[in-house]
Amino acid sequence: MQTIRGKVFITADNIDTDQIIPAQYLNLVPTNPAELEKLGSYALCGLPDNFGRFVPEGQIKSPYAVIIGGRNFGCGSSREHAPISLGAAGGKVVIAESFARIFFRNCIATGYLYPIEAEKRLVEVLKTGDEVEVDLDKGTLTVVATGKVFKLRELGAAKEVIDNGGLFEHARKSGMLK
Repeated sequence: MQTIRGKVFITADNIDTDQIIPAQYLNLVPTNPAELEKLGSYALCGLPDNFGRFVPEGQIKSPYAVIIGGRNFGCGSSREHAPISLGAAGGKVVIAESFARIFFRNCIATGYLYPIEAEKRLVEVLKTGDEVEVDLDKGTLTVVATGKVFKLRELGAAKEVIDNGGLFEHARKSGMLK
């Protein structure tokens, strides 16, 4: 059983890649460990102030393992830095009503973050700081304090690609690449 347990960070509808990682940080190179860490420290810093900070000021890691979004999470320009920054900050999974296709694909390709669609609108049910447990095998999110369970859509074959660390690592482990 593969589970992710942690606090949630609530966002909204139409969170775009500029809000996830503003363009001025795209010069950071994720293959450089120091720059990857710095990239993570800027994750979701483009959100309006009323959301609070995903990564606390002066920190490099987020206290939130689970990001909750509404409709169309990850819309905007195609940038691999978006899921990489969330993963580098300590995010493990983003759960939303729907995703922009390119963001969803970049999550799978990079292997930094599980993008999972919720069957119910969770941005209005949960609040930032709630502790949850996400069961990736059963496709459920459980609120730890109440035991309330929400159904999630399964990732199917994409889960194995993310488990393996992204598209290239999956291809190596599968024997498609040497």
